[in-house]
Amino acid sequence: MTEPVWVRDAVFYQIFPERFANGDPSNDPAGVADWERDLPTRENFFGGDLAGIRAHCDHLTRVGATALYTTPIFAALSNHKYDTTDYMRIEPAFGTMDTFHELVQTLHERGIRWVLDSVFNHCGDSFWAFQDVVAKGRQSPYWDWFYIENYPIQSDPPGYQTCGGAPFLPKLNTSNPEVQAHLLDVAAYWIEQGADGWRLDVPWKADMALWPKVRERVLAAKPDAYLVSEVWRGAGDWLDGKRVHGVMNYRLRANILDYAIFDHMDAEDFSYEVDYLLREYGDTAYFHLNLLGSHDTPRLLTLSRRNVQRAAIAITLQLTLPGAPMIYYGDEIGMEGENDPDCRRPMIWDESRWNPVIWQTTTRLTAARHAHPALRSLHVEPLKLWNGVFAYARRAGDDVVMVVTNPRGAQPRLGVPVPDGIHAPYWRDVLSEAIVPVKDGQIHFEPLPAQSAFVLVPEYGSGNG
Repeated sequence: MTEPVWVRDAVFYQIFPERFANGDPSNDPAGVADWERDLPTRENFFGGDLAGIRAHCDHLTRVGATALYTTPIFAALSNHKYDTTDYMRIEPAFGTMDTFHELVQTLHERGIRWVLDSVFNHCGDSFWAFQDVVAKGRQSPYWDWFYIENYPIQSDPPGYQTCGGAPFLPKLNTSNPEVQAHLLDVAAYWIEQGADGWRLDVPWKADMALWPKVRERVLAAKPDAYLVSEVWRGAGDWLDGKRVHGVMNYRLRANILDYAIFDHMDAEDFSYEVDYLLREYGDTAYFHLNLLGSHDTPRLLTLSRRNVQRAAIAITLQLTLPGAPMIYYGDEIGMEGENDPDCRRPMIWDESRWNPVIWQTTTRLTAARHAHPALRSLHVEPLKLWNGVFAYARRAGDDVVMVVTNPRGAQPRLGVPVPDGIHAPYWRDVLSEAIVPVKDGQIHFEPLPAQSAFVLVPEYGSGNG
């Protein structure tokens, strides 16, 4: 299996371009909403673009991101751009090819890779091939590019196969060699233009025979390109090394939320589920995107009912368990939002409105992840499972990190054994900088606070901080 080894060390940052930053008002769609006051709807526009991302690359660096994933950037009519009009053209409201290349250069100069979103199962009803079918019917050379039951084309109800029943998303016939050829050209073209990989949108809906061909073309253009599939449930079909390198790890997300946010799991349950996923994933675990939110989910702080401590525990688990963490824009500052479209609010750039606990937790842990190979390994060693308390070690060679999470009530006296072979007299919490002494081979918390998390590294100094 060809591996993009850089993913093993990566921290991803996901951006919904229309809502991140408006860097060039001259390309705004008509009637843009107010960035500060208006809430997102399924139809409105706020003017975010690629120039806005480029103008805020400092923020990606501050977060600790080394890879960027953007939702679709190609010509489309919606604000989300999953209804492609032209796969070979940048959405004009996002910029031009020059804007694209400028952003690629700026990102790469900072050591940040860029993964694009491939929407190959379906297109938009404004896609040029579909419009040709609308105009010419069976005389169109693109008739067999789609699944059409009735002509003339009707959208209510649709007389053609769609994605999810949405009339504006006609499904492509990805078994058609001509369709495959076009999509393979698209996949290779944008890699050749400087992109570093693709996220595959709803890939299970397409002809599964397409994806090995996409992999072959993409890796021929860039051998260390990264391919990751959107997967919400079983990942088995995607772990054979023939299609992608990893999946969006929604299953781990569900487990983290059940343990840290909803109290649906105790520590034993959560430890079992983590171990189960790691055994199923094997060495591919390096390449799965560990997320707590995306453009398709409610935001973390909203799910936690504004419980910042629980949200911080979830972030701690995301950033200290095996896999490549992916931070959804705004989650690092405590933005809120219910499900789509509310989770797609414009980014808040006024730092006085950022949540300092969530920002500090995120940035200190991304820094720790970059500093400690143990946090980028696949090693997870449970140290103590005590009702709601989950304590575990991460290890890579001589580097060891301990993590203790407690989403429930305070524990008056609790000892956690230190990992074997580590004889440091103290451990330092990278979140608070507190120094914790070791006694009789254990770290003693008196008490272990309610709804708390600690990420501890050996400290061989005096223990005076």
